[in-house]
Amino acid sequence: MEEHVTEQLFDLSDEYEAMLNQGIRLSGEDMFFFLEARLKNLVARVPDPSAVSRVLDFGCGLGYASKRLHQIFPQAQVTGADTAEKALQAARERNGGPGVRFLDVTSLGREEGTYDLCYVNGVFHHIPPEERPGIVGLIHNLLRRGGTLALFENNPWNLGARVVMSRIPFDRDARMLSPVATASLLKNAGFEIRRTDSYFFFPRWLRALRPVEPLLSWTRLGAQYLVLGTKR
Repeated sequence: MEEHVTEQLFDLSDEYEAMLNQGIRLSGEDMFFFLEARLKNLVARVPDPSAVSRVLDFGCGLGYASKRLHQIFPQAQVTGADTAEKALQAARERNGGPGVRFLDVTSLGREEGTYDLCYVNGVFHHIPPEERPGIVGLIHNLLRRGGTLALFENNPWNLGARVVMSRIPFDRDARMLSPVATASLLKNAGFEIRRTDSYFFFPRWLRALRPVEPLLSWTRLGAQYLVLGTKR
């Protein structure tokens, strides 16, 4: 990912959180609601969580997901990676600790073939389209054979996702990827696509309908989607 892009976005630290919550407030929830839901769905898709020994949180921002990933996979070493040094420093201060470390993306090259799982959320819509294949290729190289890439993105086929992103200053110029485009991107990099699911169909004021969301995941019309790929 381009350094100037992530520097602009994630060196905002507290401002980043405030702007993000400003946008998603329309849903009636905050950033941690969506974080927990994503990770719950991710764990349900990992074939053998006990076998996960190294996890990469790619585009970790302030590191909240990195910390939660270590709590979910306590036996694993979790690495949060980003290109914004101020964000990495904030991540170390807020969410670092035993089993969790934060590195610049440029430091990952010597760790090829070592990760069991890579978690990516909301990163690729900030990467220029012509650079996306190279980033997916980097992640592919970092995973061991049989490793899993869990790539979450905001869904351009969902009107609510578009409205929320229009309310967030750093998302207004983002170039969203459809579920089909993301699956194709991963497949071209050598991943076997295991599944594509979508999530977050109903805002808080319709939360009584949320139990039916798993029945709708195949529609790929939720506000976010997950493409799950395996390194062949």
